Amino acid sequence: MNVLLLNNYFYLRGGSEKVLFEEMRILSEAEHRVAVFSRKDSKNKPSDYEDYFPPELNIDSTHFSFKSIRVVKELIYSKSARVGLRKVIKDFQPNIVHAHNIYGRLTASVLDELKSSEIPTVLTLHDLKLLCPSYLMLNRGKVCEKCKTGKFYNAVLTGCHKNSRIASAIYALETWINHFFKKYESINYFISPSRFLREKFIEYGWSPDRVVYIPNFIDSVQARSHSKVGKYLLYFGRLSREKGIKTLIKAMVSLKCKVGLTIAGDGPEQLALQNLARATYLPITFTGHLNGSRLREVINGARAVVIPSECYENAPLSLLESFALGKPIVGAKIGGISEMIEDGVDGYLFEPGSIDDLSDKLNLILGLEDNKIIAMGQAAKEKIKKQYNKNLHFKKLMQLYQTALSKSNGSFFDNKKLRNPM
Repeated sequence: MNVLLLNNYFYLRGGSEKVLFEEMRILSEAEHRVAVFSRKDSKNKPSDYEDYFPPELNIDSTHFSFKSIRVVKELIYSKSARVGLRKVIKDFQPNIVHAHNIYGRLTASVLDELKSSEIPTVLTLHDLKLLCPSYLMLNRGKVCEKCKTGKFYNAVLTGCHKNSRIASAIYALETWINHFFKKYESINYFISPSRFLREKFIEYGWSPDRVVYIPNFIDSVQARSHSKVGKYLLYFGRLSREKGIKTLIKAMVSLKCKVGLTIAGDGPEQLALQNLARATYLPITFTGHLNGSRLREVINGARAVVIPSECYENAPLSLLESFALGKPIVGAKIGGISEMIEDGVDGYLFEPGSIDDLSDKLNLILGLEDNKIIAMGQAAKEKIKKQYNKNLHFKKLMQLYQTALSKSNGSFFDNKKLRNPM
């Protein structure tokens, strides 16, 4: 079949793009014809349809201004994206469309085009954007659900997006418009990579029949691990406030056994974290952003990986990457992390934001004999093989595609019971 994927970016920018490219790969391996529609960006990979992509937007700055009316309009409803998609549909003739992150750049305008074209559509939920204008349900570093039941004006009152009321107003308006005009009703099914996220959407009033749990996967065949137990702890990922890295550094101070901490990644909190680390006089190393073989090398060299998030994580790929390489994880008991780690079997869970509890769990894993660490790592690898493997993901994806192709659209807010495709 012809599968058209939609995403704001067509380069490896973050976790959602990793999922996008991996799904493209497994679809192509199964001899499905695949194409991508995105927004133009200088970092994009080549595409047969890039001439149809809407123009690049430069909005990464934390400063927003209503003076740039064209940019604001493109953020809320991109007519150029709709026109470009129409041309791709005409040329590519997709049987089904699989959308990933489309809000804020491609916008819901593409959903209007898909609806008018009557093309079955599924969308992967990579974050909480459809429930929260600021994506994370986070306000000043604390979990926030003030926008529940459609009270999106709270985002403006609190200025939660980039600590800017103007930026928050733009995204709150976009979210309100999409909900008020029911833009997402044209989507047949929503894919949730975690049970947590699925339950959160249902809690907010979305139909259980439309939100389907399909976990992310990692190709364990590509992962190369060894049974050596490393000496340092490792965090890798974005260096931002909600990731809880400051809590991790503070927890390191009270460890019984002084070990090294390696922090791989970059982000807005990098300088502040480096200053905090220097003040501890501990062996804390910042490597900058790593990927590919260099990242695998650093993971392989760790005793354990720490995921200290203080926000509602969905299904962290860093967790799957660590498990695939046989590394136990000390993870915060929040969001989808809780369902992915079996406490005491392949890692330990701690209360998010608690320096004392994190320190206790780190002391626990550092005090284990090497053979126990290896056993936990082996349990992690087995979990990947059984629950987060490529074949299972592909099978569930194909089942959902086939079900979407056979179903007509309906409201995901109503009480009509549809057959669960899984």
